[in-house]
Amino acid sequence: MPLKIVRNDINKMKADAIVDTADPAPGYGRGTDKAIYEAAGEKKLLEERRKIGAIERGKIAVTPAFGLDAKYIIHAVGPKWKGGDHGEEDIVTKCYENSLRAADERKCRSIAFPLLATGNYGYPKEEAFRIAISVISGFLEDHEMLIYLVVFDKESFELSGKLFRDVDAYIDDNYVDEAGATEGDINFVSARKNTAKLSCMEEPCLSYKPDGRSLDDVVDQLGETFQECLLREIDEREMTDVEVYKRANLSRQLFSKIRGHADYKPSKKTAAALAVALGLSLDETKDLLGRAGLAFSPSSRSDLIIEYFINNEVYDIYTINLALFEHGEQTLGV
Repeated sequence: MPLKIVRNDINKMKADAIVDTADPAPGYGRGTDKAIYEAAGEKKLLEERRKIGAIERGKIAVTPAFGLDAKYIIHAVGPKWKGGDHGEEDIVTKCYENSLRAADERKCRSIAFPLLATGNYGYPKEEAFRIAISVISGFLEDHEMLIYLVVFDKESFELSGKLFRDVDAYIDDNYVDEAGATEGDINFVSARKNTAKLSCMEEPCLSYKPDGRSLDDVVDQLGETFQECLLREIDEREMTDVEVYKRANLSRQLFSKIRGHADYKPSKKTAAALAVALGLSLDETKDLLGRAGLAFSPSSRSDLIIEYFINNEVYDIYTINLALFEHGEQTLGV
C-alpha cells in the first residue's frame, strides 16, 4: 500500500495506529501531543502512559487509542533541535523506524504520522520531511501498509535545490490559463513547444523517432488498450508487478484490478504514476495516457509538474509528490 501526504488534524485521522510526538516523561505538552490526549480521553490515556514510565529519545511505546478512531497510539520521543550536530537526525530516523516496526508487529494495515519533532522540539520541517519520506519509502519496499504523513498547518514547505526551483520556472514558461486565453493563444503555445519537430516538415522525416520507435512500430500498436500497453511496457523492461505498483505508490489491490480487467480506465493520476514507475519518456507517457483517453493539459499545473520531472528523467514518485504537494496539487498514486 502507498504513502499519502494529507493536511489534517492527526487526531481526526482514521488509521489502525496514530503516532504521537511524545515527551520523555509521563504527561503531555502542547500542540499535537495535547490534541491527541484530549481526543483520546485525557484521564485514561495519561493513566496508561504513567504505567510505561520514561521513554528514551528515539524509542517508542504503545498504548490503546481509547477515544481516537484507531486501535493504538504509538508514543515516539523525538529530539530537541540543537542545530543538527547532536544526533538529531539519527533519533528522528529511529522514531519512524521503531513506530513502523511496532505497527507491523501488531498487523496494522494503516498508520498516521505527524512530522515528528517539528513542533515544540523545533526540528526544521524541510529536513523532517526528507527523513520521513526516506524511512517510509524504504519500509514500503518490503511491506504492505497504508501510511499517512499528516501536516496540520498550511505553511508551504520550501523544497531546496535547483531542481525544485526550476519547477516554478517550467510552470511559468508553459502554463496556459484557459480562462484568459483564446484558442489561438493555446495553439501558439503548442506550436512554440513543438518548433523543433515542425522543422522536419521542410524535408521527409519518416525516420523521426521521438521515443526510439519508428512510425511503423507506432501504427502496429494502435489497437492496444491501456492495460495491454501497460503490461507490454512492464514485460519489455523486465519488471515485476510488485516493483511497478510500489514505484507507482499504488496499492496491490488496485494494480490487481488493472491487470484483471482488459477495459480498465484509470484516473490520470494513476496512469501518470504508472508511467513514472516504468521510467517512460514523455512521448511514451502521453501514449500510455492516450490509451485511456487521457492527455496532459497546458492549463494544468499538476500536469506541467509531472512533465517537468519526466523531461528531467526524475522518476522517484516521492520526489514528484513532494513537489505536487508543495504546489497544492493532488499527489500521484492512491
